[in-house]
Amino acid sequence: MKSPWYTYSVSYKWLKTASNSGKTYDLDSIAERRLYYQEKVGPEIEFLRDYFRKNTFLAYWLAPKQAGKGTYMNGLKEIFGMDMFTHISVGDVVRAADVEFQEKGKKSEVYRYAKQNYRGDLYLEEAFDALTGRSTKDLVPTELVMSFLRLAIQKNEKKTLFIDGFPRNLDQVSYSLFFRELVNYRNDPDLFILINAPLAVLDERMKQRRTCSKCGNARNMALLPTKEVGYDAEKKEYYLICDLTGCKGGRMVTKEGDYLGIETIKDRVLLDLDVMKRARKLYGIPKIELYNSLEKEKALEYSDKYEFTAACWYQHDAQGKVTITKKPWEVKDGNKKYFSLLPAAVVTQLVKQLARVLGYK
Repeated sequence: MKSPWYTYSVSYKWLKTASNSGKTYDLDSIAERRLYYQEKVGPEIEFLRDYFRKNTFLAYWLAPKQAGKGTYMNGLKEIFGMDMFTHISVGDVVRAADVEFQEKGKKSEVYRYAKQNYRGDLYLEEAFDALTGRSTKDLVPTELVMSFLRLAIQKNEKKTLFIDGFPRNLDQVSYSLFFRELVNYRNDPDLFILINAPLAVLDERMKQRRTCSKCGNARNMALLPTKEVGYDAEKKEYYLICDLTGCKGGRMVTKEGDYLGIETIKDRVLLDLDVMKRARKLYGIPKIELYNSLEKEKALEYSDKYEFTAACWYQHDAQGKVTITKKPWEVKDGNKKYFSLLPAAVVTQLVKQLARVLGYK
């Protein structure tokens, strides 16, 4: 990453000081995470379980790419159950609508539904031309995207919704104020979940990402290695060997462009950050602020050492056998140094603030 085109900062008012109970947990273990969550946010979990049995709400994920939306969503599902929430990716919804329309045209469900519900500046046919790329002068109208989203929501059983990918740009931020009415989602509470992370963290996640060429499994060379790591003497580099159940141990590789880091998606990241900034200014909708990393000098006031992300260093012997050494991952952003937090630690932030927003005292 070249110049610091964004400076990360932490608002500690959203964080709770460390419990300092003396206990430690292996946050890579599901069983240990359950004990960890119970200690850290047990009362909030019980409150939310009771709330979820009787109520639903609407939440928008707002974060730059690589910030961990899917990971934190999975953390919530691990605590409360897979069937408690519906996670809808707007990008996936739009791509599916595009495929369906190109296959079935005006007989497709998405077209027929839009014909009844779409209202916008472009004629319906022009809007679908923008969707399929036949028109390069017009962007896909937000109103058409919302039509697809509304249809997708109606297909889901009545549950709490987590929307990923909306609002996508500054023009869509104001739509979020009225979104629950537009999708007929009763009078449920709605809220923004904003994920804050140093760009250095996002950059390293992208540069060190490795993908299995056989099964598509993704891991991270520096932060989330597989059980088996190899050494290529010819290339003088280490590599991960896929350990996903059912895969025959494919060698994991760097996706094209990943080695360049987030400089390649700078415009997208800056737009995401602008959307977050705009959302913070909206009156009348609660905001949850999650922080991926804490300042090195303050980190132990608000977290325990075992909650820090560990970075991996590799060594090999004459036979090529690889050993891994881990230590807390320290990142520099601007003039400050930070320790990155493991996903479970950020999920506890989410649980605490979600409970507060929904009425926990």
